[in-house]
Amino acid sequence: MLVLDFINVGNGDAILIQEQEDGARKFAMLVDCGHDNLIRDDHPAPTDPRSKRIYAGDFLRKNGVDHLDVLLITHFHRDHIGALGRVLDAASVGRLIASYIPPKENGPLDPDGDNGLPSAARNLLRCVDFYARGLREHPGRVAEFVELPGDQVERFQLTEDLSMDVLCGEPALYPRQKAVYDAAFRGERNQLDLMRWTKSMNISSLRQRLYYHGKEIVLGGDAYAVTWDNDTLTPCDILKIPHHASLSSTTRKVLSRLQPKTAVVCVAAGRPDERPHPYIISLIQEYTRDLHFTDAVDIPGLVEPVFHESVHLEIP
Repeated sequence: MLVLDFINVGNGDAILIQEQEDGARKFAMLVDCGHDNLIRDDHPAPTDPRSKRIYAGDFLRKNGVDHLDVLLITHFHRDHIGALGRVLDAASVGRLIASYIPPKENGPLDPDGDNGLPSAARNLLRCVDFYARGLREHPGRVAEFVELPGDQVERFQLTEDLSMDVLCGEPALYPRQKAVYDAAFRGERNQLDLMRWTKSMNISSLRQRLYYHGKEIVLGGDAYAVTWDNDTLTPCDILKIPHHASLSSTTRKVLSRLQPKTAVVCVAAGRPDERPHPYIISLIQEYTRDLHFTDAVDIPGLVEPVFHESVHLEIP
């Protein structure tokens, strides 16, 4: 049986995927780690005492997961990488898969130091600093690092019954990403390069397509709809809607090709930036009524709030 938990980390993504047999865990993979804080400083706090937001690391502990066979990082925004340290506190990792691995010897990026950079460039450095710090402060917790070049679809046979394709964005993005991040770790602060890359982080997001017993699960990361245009898309059973169901997250064209039977949106309730966007939610509901949200999203006339620690799905 394949068990999926889209964890309610508030703002961000953290998806636990386990294969179980007779109640015993055979395999565990986490896709992204969530934000470093359950309440972002630029978002309203959840006012409902029924809120069940939980850090991904605490969710792992609560469910007895002390080892992850795979930790996959889709990209390096704070709401996907910020809680890496908490995850590594809770679980060791067999393989960490990402499109960029920080240099072995790296120090703090000091995003808030006297660097003369605009806030967007500082935020980029802050995101990558969370990533590097999490690894630096947990030596030995990751056995193997796999850096994907981003120039092809990568196939992983995770277990006998579970396989995964990792889809990348435009291949030219990933050498550029490496150059920008490596320069930052060398102490270089090129404002133009940093600002340009801030606009490319989401479109460089890795996406996954998992195959299990004839079922297909698509995890969209934060890739905008335009990223999918040149992909061969076939119907899937479960779709994690990209980029928190923002207005740019998906289109009728993408949904008509994926035809999801079940859809999940990883998003914090009460976000002030129309994520999830009501139009996108109404569009998704044209294709499936089996639509779930990690947090207690309330959109009058469209969505009633549900309070849970995760969206829990099982595939026999």
